[in-house]
Amino acid sequence: MLNLLKKPLEQAQPSRRTFLKMSAGTVGGLVLALNMPRAATAAANSNAEFLQPFVHILPDNSVIVLSKHLDMGQGTASGLVTLVADELDAAREQVKPGFAPSNTAVYKNLLFGAQGTGGSTAMANSFLQYRQAGAAAKAMIVAAAAEDWDVPASEITVSNGVVSHPSGKNARLGELAGLAAKQEVPAEPVLKTPDQWVYIGKSFPRVDVPNKSHGAPNTYTMDFQRDDLLVATVARSPRFGGVPKSFDATEAKAVPGVVDVVMIPNGVAVVATSTWPAIKARDLLTIEWDDSAAETRSSGAMMSEMKELTTKPQKTVRSDGDIAAALDGAAKVIEVDYDFPFLAHGAMEPLDIALFFDGENAEFWFGSQLQTVDHAVAAQVLGIAMENVKINTLWAGGSFGRRAQGDSHPVAEICMLSKAMTAAGHKPQPIKIVWTREDDMEGGYYRPMSAHKLKASLDADGNVTGFDYNIAAKSIVKGTPFEAVLMPGGVDHNMTEGASDTTYAFPAMQMEQAFAETPVPVLWWRSVGHTHTAYVMETMMDRLAREAGKDPVAYRLEMIKDDPRKANVLKLAAEKAGWNDPLPEGRYRGVAAHKSFETYVAEIAEISFRDDGTVKVEKVVCAVDCGIPINPDNIKAQIEGGIGYGLGAILRNEVTLTDGVVDQTNFDTYMPLRMSDMPEIEVHIVPSTEAPTGIGEPGTPPIGPAVANAIAAAKGEWITSLPLSKHGMA
Repeated sequence: MLNLLKKPLEQAQPSRRTFLKMSAGTVGGLVLALNMPRAATAAANSNAEFLQPFVHILPDNSVIVLSKHLDMGQGTASGLVTLVADELDAAREQVKPGFAPSNTAVYKNLLFGAQGTGGSTAMANSFLQYRQAGAAAKAMIVAAAAEDWDVPASEITVSNGVVSHPSGKNARLGELAGLAAKQEVPAEPVLKTPDQWVYIGKSFPRVDVPNKSHGAPNTYTMDFQRDDLLVATVARSPRFGGVPKSFDATEAKAVPGVVDVVMIPNGVAVVATSTWPAIKARDLLTIEWDDSAAETRSSGAMMSEMKELTTKPQKTVRSDGDIAAALDGAAKVIEVDYDFPFLAHGAMEPLDIALFFDGENAEFWFGSQLQTVDHAVAAQVLGIAMENVKINTLWAGGSFGRRAQGDSHPVAEICMLSKAMTAAGHKPQPIKIVWTREDDMEGGYYRPMSAHKLKASLDADGNVTGFDYNIAAKSIVKGTPFEAVLMPGGVDHNMTEGASDTTYAFPAMQMEQAFAETPVPVLWWRSVGHTHTAYVMETMMDRLAREAGKDPVAYRLEMIKDDPRKANVLKLAAEKAGWNDPLPEGRYRGVAAHKSFETYVAEIAEISFRDDGTVKVEKVVCAVDCGIPINPDNIKAQIEGGIGYGLGAILRNEVTLTDGVVDQTNFDTYMPLRMSDMPEIEVHIVPSTEAPTGIGEPGTPPIGPAVANAIAAAKGEWITSLPLSKHGMA
């Protein structure tokens, strides 16, 4: 099941027949069709509606912005609403979010060619596109009013959702929607200049807050309901790669509410009328597993193998200068080994997915993060045409990468279950598979464990002359549909990003990577490779600063080459934190500066030690440059959340295996950050006119090394094996 979609990502596109209705016009490569496909959220039968792929204006005067991206709490929907509302000159309260249908030709992520959300690319690839959509809609509204009122379009203004003319004529957007739909799509809609922006750059409440606050039905897949919905749980092998050999469901079938128990390729599914009997009956199953192809090693043995790989020549990722000569001629060589554990995502909403398949057409409801891949896998497993698959994207209660699977395993699993139920003689009914917290925690798709070996050569004055970096981990993209796109030349940059592309100026630098193999599935985790490379690079920079006898901030500024934005965030963080000011007794500071997803973040952590020797992070001062700040309040929220997420990981988080079985099962054994752990946080946003870049992930990488460097400032030693709890510090 893990490799159902073998063909490259660029081939996994829906048939063009799906998009025959979408042919009205283009704006700078942006399709602006006036007739949406059946999957659109708004009705398509009223002449009084204005429907474009990204903007719907309805007779009730509401404006729906269709987000091509999954909003899993990062605020993307609010950002896209802001862009459209500003260019349309709508009243912000009349603009609501919706989710776009699965349609790669129209809704692809412009930065990676498939419809999907990830890599903190949502605003970066949508900034111009959604502004163009809003501006085009406004131009068509104005043209409609000019025609209806028989006045020049140049005399018409739009403000706060009201279209006006000096003669006293005015109308709301919804009143002109039908007429606007008959207008020609402008080839080059005029965009506002920054000084004309009304909403962009200002803080507003998130658009998802009301529904989430009062518990609106069907907001999340977990609470999705419809008539005759069945709920299923799946018993999967406790070892990765194991498959069911046989099972006894006698006791399980006796539980009231159980409809059937069926075997699917990767497990045994209990189907019931509601969640509780599905969970209760699953606990009563007796299953014999075939673990002949399963992972049976413990995590210690797996790490030993990875460390061994770092000692041997591997795939070259970067090679600048003569690293061999630098090491051979060094006055001193610093050699350091790092290791990082598997990490679970721990999203508040575990995985879940709903499907209704009648034998010919399939309709899904779930938080789809990679619609293109999910769509293709559904069609492939069910054996139906792409145009017979419909995906309704729902809000997701977190993801941090967990819902962006290269194999779309939840889609494949529910498709196989639906087919199994049909084969067992059941009539077509909608089914929802629910993962419990334990299923999610023990289910793999972790941040890869990794081993790193560093050698830094120094001259007699302590100046670095060479930097040799070897890394070993299981590749996230190797063997997936993303390999053809994300592994040019066989190099997995997801593993080395943040190090192989460093802008620190080393006279010689060599980086190699090795691919470890294990049946344990791995996946992107909030900030991906940066989660470990930033820790390595920034703690090494502090080591090198100490060897050179220089201040850590000053040393970094000397070493940064042709990267003024990185230097600027570092200077700003240092200034705001009072880096050169004395600290109270018992307080220590550490710094880290890192670029990820084209966003620059510097963080200075101030720590103390509790009586039991554990670390308390008292305060974090952060400076961020993410280009034009669309919503400053959301930027601060994402940075604060990213710091908390990364801090929880370095303090206590690790997933370990004993004889192939996961040791951690819930938040009691995989403890998230507690409120008592959360530091005071200051976020300072650098004013910028650069294009917007990512913000959902970049706050996470620097916090670990900033805390580690503060510990080193206190203790004189750096932690090279995480989490800190292994060392009695958390």
